[in-house]
Amino acid sequence: MAITVEDIKKLKELTGIGLTDAKQALVEADGNFDNALEALRKKGLTKAEKKGDREAREGVIDSYVHDGRIGVVLELNCETDFVARLDDFKQLAHELSMQVAAMSPLYATEADVPADEMSRVKEEMLASETLASKPAEMREKIVDGQVKKHFAEKVLMSQSYILDDSKTVEQHVKENIAKLGENIVVGQFKRIELGVNE
Repeated sequence: MAITVEDIKKLKELTGIGLTDAKQALVEADGNFDNALEALRKKGLTKAEKKGDREAREGVIDSYVHDGRIGVVLELNCETDFVARLDDFKQLAHELSMQVAAMSPLYATEADVPADEMSRVKEEMLASETLASKPAEMREKIVDGQVKKHFAEKVLMSQSYILDDSKTVEQHVKENIAKLGENIVVGQFKRIELGVNE
């Protein structure tokens, strides 16, 4: 397949890499734009994993109000004040605020789910009559899957990303980590809905 200047520019814009790297990715993918994008995303996510342990103390507080009925305040952290001032970072914070408004998560990450809540849900599922006839080790695996699914909608990072449901919020954040070159962490958030007391 022929490699066009338009494809190189588009790949550069989508991934935040240089023109030379974008062209090289297209050459390696034999001109197939989707394969080049996928390969770059995998490379970027690998780099993002390595940045995940770095401390993030800078950032922004974003707020979003939907229809005068739902309000969200969200803290998004990064490593430096420089990145915190970038439009891409601020946009990510706003997108995450919209995600919280739309999907109403209770926790930022799976690690934030209290252990006693996790245990309670697991015990309830293990007590299910439909599992009684299954072998013990099979019951454990089934319940582990059910617990993960139960909390997937309650954990922000595990939710399907509302602006592109082909990925999770965590994958979207990792793409931004790769693009911006710093660790990015959701610090905390609060969602308020008119007439609903939590």
